Amino acid sequence: MKIGFFDSGIGGITVLYDTLKVLPNEDYIYYADTENVPYGPKPKDEVRKYIFNAVDFIIKQGVSAVVIACNTATSVAIEDLRNTYSIPIIGMEPAVKPAVEINKDMDKRVLVTATALTLKEEKLHNLIAKLDNENIVDLLPLPDLVQFSEKLEFDEEVVLPYLKEQLSKYDLNSYGTIVLGCTHFSYFKDMFRKLAPSHVNLIDGNIGTATNLKRTLMETDSLNKGNGKITFYNSGVKVTDINALHRYDKLFNRLSIINGD
Repeated sequence: MKIGFFDSGIGGITVLYDTLKVLPNEDYIYYADTENVPYGPKPKDEVRKYIFNAVDFIIKQGVSAVVIACNTATSVAIEDLRNTYSIPIIGMEPAVKPAVEINKDMDKRVLVTATALTLKEEKLHNLIAKLDNENIVDLLPLPDLVQFSEKLEFDEEVVLPYLKEQLSKYDLNSYGTIVLGCTHFSYFKDMFRKLAPSHVNLIDGNIGTATNLKRTLMETDSLNKGNGKITFYNSGVKVTDINALHRYDKLFNRLSIINGD
């Protein structure tokens, strides 16, 4: 059986990239809801419908688990998904917990970046209320980064001015960690690094999600021997066009360059 990955678009590739390091011998389905991306600006009920349509399709392909490789989709629907399906549903959330733990004794603040919908959701606010006793967490929506990545726009001359303008609202010297709370944002780690002071940590939830997936599969005895094959679907349509497949290759190549792999 395969492992299913779902995202509103191509952001979840950043999670799959790290998962392949942890589970290189599994086979995967990657479902990008390209017809409806981005989710961040859309009403919650509309997004929930898209999520359930996608996950239902993935499960019908015969998978041992589904990774909701999208912070927005996790915040909107993870509990309902787990109540609906019997197989493991792995979600992800902005890495607020490790960020707060790192910074609480350093007299530094934490900046959580994500989509507007993720930042509005009760799930995130409950998490922050539980962890942030020192009131060191600030929130910053960066919706244009989703659009840039979906267009494969990684030109610094285009992206850096936007990112610089948004981050200029904060004195970054007073921050110890920037949380990349949307999977799309991990494509721009190198640009965050150029703008942030050298002491600022950049963290996302990708490797933690991959590790959680592996642990869950081991606990349920669901590990399978495959060859790392990935089958791509765009909104339920299998990707066979060479140009479309090449688009995914470009994303893996960019992540390899950013991560120095």
